[in-house]
Amino acid sequence: MHRRAPWWAGGRAYPVLPAALITLGLVLDFVTPPRFTLTPFYVAAPLLAAPVLSLAATAAYGLLATAAVAVEMAWRSPLLWSEAGIKTGTVATISLIAVAVNRIVAARDQRVASAREIAEAVQRAVVPEPPPRVGLLRVAARYQAAQRNAMVGGDLYAVRETPYGVRMLVGDVRGKGLAATEAVALILGAFREAAECEPELETVAARLETALVRERTVRADLDPVEGFTTAVLVEVPDDPPVRVRFINRGHPPPVLLAPGGDTGYLEGDTDPALPLGLGDLLPRPDRPGTVPFPPGTHLLLYTDGVSEARDADGVFYDPADRLRGRDFPGPAALLDRVVEDVSAHTGDGLQDDMALLAVHLPASAPATAPGGQVY
Repeated sequence: MHRRAPWWAGGRAYPVLPAALITLGLVLDFVTPPRFTLTPFYVAAPLLAAPVLSLAATAAYGLLATAAVAVEMAWRSPLLWSEAGIKTGTVATISLIAVAVNRIVAARDQRVASAREIAEAVQRAVVPEPPPRVGLLRVAARYQAAQRNAMVGGDLYAVRETPYGVRMLVGDVRGKGLAATEAVALILGAFREAAECEPELETVAARLETALVRERTVRADLDPVEGFTTAVLVEVPDDPPVRVRFINRGHPPPVLLAPGGDTGYLEGDTDPALPLGLGDLLPRPDRPGTVPFPPGTHLLLYTDGVSEARDADGVFYDPADRLRGRDFPGPAALLDRVVEDVSAHTGDGLQDDMALLAVHLPASAPATAPGGQVY
């Protein structure tokens, strides 16, 4: 099995580096006096191959190094059989150890890959992919896990067509792992139920707050201070003119992209509210903001894996600024661009998971949505 090389072994020349060491050892052995020993060059070759290259490559380099030492000793000191035996035996023993290390690393990689596959399957089950069209809106979503972390994250998104229009949720549960997954499932379940039966968006937010607080009272393992979720709820009612209503609970603000390339953050005229689960620290009713949503407009919702992505100089990624002046045929193209741009901004060093949800109102959209379909 050829495994992906770590950062320190990612060069294209790495697979031939063990061969270069063996060759260098042979050359130096033939040009230096007999009292110098170059055995470390030979033993280093299979050891370098073991954690990165395949079993066949590791074994081949071990055999090649052992043969090189035997040939070199036979040519330089044909009568010193004890010295030749010691050197050849040493390289052969290290080569066997390298093969054993290769198998250990391969077994570990397989366990890690299995754990990642399970985590991704859990993530897809808890946070399913939305359909490409919901009501009047075209929809796309992405979940981009940080390369350094195989645990299930707490990022979430949901889109649902309701009697009150299309409702969306993007949020970020504090923490990772099983506890975060349980909180994600709780919030999404509460959202799906509340979005269907509550006519007001602020009541939906209150139901999510209640669900988190109630769960915290029955579970001692949830931190009463840090067990919170940042979230933004968005509603696109069916009745014309099409507009966006939103509530932001401590989450990075969504970005509106107008057809001409203008961008702006979706921000209300009220003070930012506390995250879900912390509402009792500053109790007050949510006041939804409302902005026009003309045909051809995109709306981008995301988690802090986007807004807190930094480049080598520590500059944060600004989605509104980076997307200004660009036009996209649909939400999928928009998300492809954001994921690529964030990766380029960080130098492929993503430090946190990203969940992104984009919706687009086509220029040819009818005045009202054909209701009745639920996701």
